[in-house]
Amino acid sequence: MNSTENLKEIINQSPTSAGIYKMLNEKDEILYVGKAKNIQNRLKSYLNGNNLSNRIKRMVSKISTIDVVITQTEKEALLLEANLIKKLKPPFNILLRDDKSFPYIFINHEQEYPQITKHRGKQKFKGKYFGPFATINSLNYTLKILQKVFLLRSCDDTIFENRSKPCLLYQIERCSGPCVNDTINKKDYNSTVKNAENFLSGHHSTLQAELSKKMERESEILNYEKAASYRDKIEALTQIQSQQNINLHDIKNTDVISISRKGNKSCVQVFIYRSGQNWGNRSYFPKHGEEVETYEILERFIVDFYTKYSPPKNVLINTPINNSKLIKNSLKSIYSYQTNFSIPKKG
Repeated sequence: MNSTENLKEIINQSPTSAGIYKMLNEKDEILYVGKAKNIQNRLKSYLNGNNLSNRIKRMVSKISTIDVVITQTEKEALLLEANLIKKLKPPFNILLRDDKSFPYIFINHEQEYPQITKHRGKQKFKGKYFGPFATINSLNYTLKILQKVFLLRSCDDTIFENRSKPCLLYQIERCSGPCVNDTINKKDYNSTVKNAENFLSGHHSTLQAELSKKMERESEILNYEKAASYRDKIEALTQIQSQQNINLHDIKNTDVISISRKGNKSCVQVFIYRSGQNWGNRSYFPKHGEEVETYEILERFIVDFYTKYSPPKNVLINTPINNSKLIKNSLKSIYSYQTNFSIPKKG
């Protein structure tokens, strides 16, 4: 293990450009990964023991060598740091433990009669993806209502192409049975697909007004069973809207991130709103030491989270972050649009 003088020598030989640094112990195990606009200046701050927390002092005492990687800009350093922390999981970094990707509702446009289904992972198929949903439960609830209202098929192509008569879902009015030619024609089926996509895009009132007219029309000709079917669909849509009601008129496509902290325990809640609809929330518990500042935990969470998941253009947070501009520029270099971070003041 190196003495303080040897550590000073290593730091004095380090570059003064932007980049990342990896601190290793005598077994070549990575202790910490950091980024800096000026690597040498940042490393020198570790030599001032009076300004270091006990946790960082313990880390410095274990340092045997320091590896650096030079980058063109500080934002490149930020993104490289995020990727290395995810990959290497150094014990002295703030770690976000989350291996689950968010689920989406997917309507497949590559099929003659589009299928509605759940989807995780890369969005490589032609169609409409609606999400992300924070949990599979919130997605399943929405999907259940959609199938009840719009009767879109959920079966895969193998089952669909080999049916000679409609399945049980048709019998219980959860599918319009497009697998059999005489149940619904292609034009009418595609119309219901469009209605489902409009609903998921936040266009509720037009759809409900259309269903109300159809219900009244069926009642007038004394077709009460069909009228009751439309009534049930209207009630289902009203139910899902009440479940998703957020009472905030200005929230369209927004994430709300809130951190609560006590000592070395933190909980970060992410609430997802898309097309004015609440698509659930998820809790995260970052691993960190007691001496770490709350803003550092939130910054590390935001960087890790949005280098894995594409951000909306607006993110509401409950505590200030110090490197907002750097984070915004770094994310813009990935996604080609700017994400704004703000703290709601009132309203």
